[in-house]
Amino acid sequence: MGKLEDKVNDILGIKEESTPVAELMVQEKKVPVPRKEDPKKDDIDNDYKYSRENYYNLIERGQDAIQGILDVAKEGQHPRAYEVAGVLIKNVADTVDKLQDLQTKLSKLKELPNKTTAKIQNALFVGSTTDLQKMLKDKKIVKTTSEKMQDDLEPIVVNDKEKKDD
Repeated sequence: MGKLEDKVNDILGIKEESTPVAELMVQEKKVPVPRKEDPKKDDIDNDYKYSRENYYNLIERGQDAIQGILDVAKEGQHPRAYEVAGVLIKNVADTVDKLQDLQTKLSKLKELPNKTTAKIQNALFVGSTTDLQKMLKDKKIVKTTSEKMQDDLEPIVVNDKEKKDD
């Protein structure tokens, strides 16, 4: 250290054994919830696990903050401290709801492939009309159940009178 730093340390009563500020700034901060990916699992499962751990961490920190602000509110008896405590309680409750929603969303994602239907409502043919005509001539046209039901119904006849221009 330089002479100036030594003098300041002597005045403040700081011993040389303490860690310099520069070293404290360089130290790596530990992430509260490290991201762990299991290569054997899907991205959905990895993301779910990571999100779940983060929500648990947020809930625990929120509970600590609630306890701290309640202590401050009891000591100071200030209405603003109680208001802050109420907001913190609401935020933690919202985080718990988000955790439950995460469970619901995951179950829907896992059930989705099993509940798909083969019904196609809008189909698009990309090609020329001659290609379409050739394809229709070459293959049998299989009627779907909705087309069969429409054939069974009685046709509705509408008489349209054309206006003749004189």
